[in-house]
Amino acid sequence: MREFIDGNAHWLTVFQLPSYAPDLNPQEDIRSLVKREIGNLTAAHLGQITRALKRRLKQIQYRPDLVDACLATTELIPDDRAVPCRHVHLDR
Repeated sequence: MREFIDGNAHWLTVFQLPSYAPDLNPQEDIRSLVKREIGNLTAAHLGQITRALKRRLKQIQYRPDLVDACLATTELIPDDRAVPCRHVHLDR
């Protein structure tokens, strides 16, 4: 990998990130939104949990502003318009 990076340094920029950095992972914010919805779900079988997860993820999928906000919290991509994910409500 080092050889590839050095050989392509004229166009490639590499940033060394920590091995685990939840603040840099937009998936953590999405997981938090899903968990908030189904955290108190009492399910009789796995199918109910699966349906609840799919329903919540589908709601999030159709909210590009919400996904953008979760990406913006990482500060890896600049987006002055996005509201941090932790402050976005799903009840629209």
